[in-house]
Amino acid sequence: MGIFQPIANLGPAWVFFINLICALVGGIIGTLIITFILKRVLQKSERVDNAFVKFCINAVKVACITILVAIILQMLGVQMSTIVAVLGAAGAALALALRDSLANIAGGFMIIVTHPFKEGDLISVNEDRGRVEHIDLFLTTLRTLDYRTVTIPNGLINTSVVYNESNQELRRVDCFFNISYDSDIDKAKEILYRICEDGPLISMEREPWIGVLKHEDSGLVLECLAYCKEGDQWDANYYLNETVKKEFDKAGIEIPYPHVDVIMKKQMTKLL
Repeated sequence: MGIFQPIANLGPAWVFFINLICALVGGIIGTLIITFILKRVLQKSERVDNAFVKFCINAVKVACITILVAIILQMLGVQMSTIVAVLGAAGAALALALRDSLANIAGGFMIIVTHPFKEGDLISVNEDRGRVEHIDLFLTTLRTLDYRTVTIPNGLINTSVVYNESNQELRRVDCFFNISYDSDIDKAKEILYRICEDGPLISMEREPWIGVLKHEDSGLVLECLAYCKEGDQWDANYYLNETVKKEFDKAGIEIPYPHVDVIMKKQMTKLL
């Protein structure tokens, strides 16, 4: 008596059912083992980020599920040649029906290969701006600065201009300050430079750019372009605006408000 003789004695239906269960369990366990090993191998590489790992794991899962379905169909008596013929016939129709989804998959692959951004980066795509939370096969998920979730198709990202605001160590903070025409320009510029130099969030690795930007009706506009570490740009902006107001008040530098000077000529005065 062979080792599988008791199973054969159960009848064809039970044999098929047991084989089906074994195929399902074996496929699931095999998929888990393959994805686990692949994940461990990829995570050991310093050049591979989490987005690429997730992309590869999802692709392997899809491939394993496809193979498992083909095995089950063969167990049901469907010939592989028939499966291939059906898939070939349906491939063109699926390609047309799912062209947007396929474009998203291709876009996700291009994102992984070209690496324009990674998880955690602050990016802008068209009118959407936020930090990257997930990069999947079809979609990229952003968390906006006001804590909303935005999902963008990868195909759209692949054909759009993407601004990555996190791939540089330094960020520039642009601030503009109005002073009256009677104020001392050199003194105002000196105060701005000192504030940048003493600021805990301002980086002096690059010299700040300070100068008169333009002349307006009510005064001059001073431009202060300072630099800070990526992620500190908002706090640095608040620091500059608050500190400059206090220091200008101490130095007697007037921050003007819009006003109009009316000059009446003598002839107009006589008529009145």
